[in-house]
Amino acid sequence: MATAVPNCAPKQDLPPPGGYKKIPFARVPPKSYFTGFTMIGAYVAVTAVGLGIYYLTAKKVRRDEIEMRSAQNVIYPILIAERDREFLRQLRRNRDEEAELMKNVPGWEVGTWYGEPVYKTLPEDTLVTPIFKEFYAHSDWKSYAKRAHLKLWS
Repeated sequence: MATAVPNCAPKQDLPPPGGYKKIPFARVPPKSYFTGFTMIGAYVAVTAVGLGIYYLTAKKVRRDEIEMRSAQNVIYPILIAERDREFLRQLRRNRDEEAELMKNVPGWEVGTWYGEPVYKTLPEDTLVTPIFKEFYAHSDWKSYAKRAHLKLWS
């Protein structure tokens, strides 16, 4: 039972009548929207506008800097005075703590070494700034550590 294959010629794939279209391979330049003079003019315009905005902003920044410097110059003496007051308060606390700590020691006077002045060549009313550890001798360790960290890293 064989099926008979009709006798027909094989169909070959051929180009369309008239041939294929040409392949475009020539350079196609992009469309020019601006000329060189237009681009230079746009650059000059944008630069001029930018410089104008910069000038206005720079004036405002300069005004703000002058105001900030003026405020700092005004408040600086107040901050120095507060720092000095706190320094003297801490010296007073140190002296009071020394008096409390050494009250049972016979012959001990605060600010002296058993009644003898430590600094013999200085007048009695001269303030001798204590060294760092002596200044924080009677304060808590946390305050000392915080200030020591600042002192070492600044």
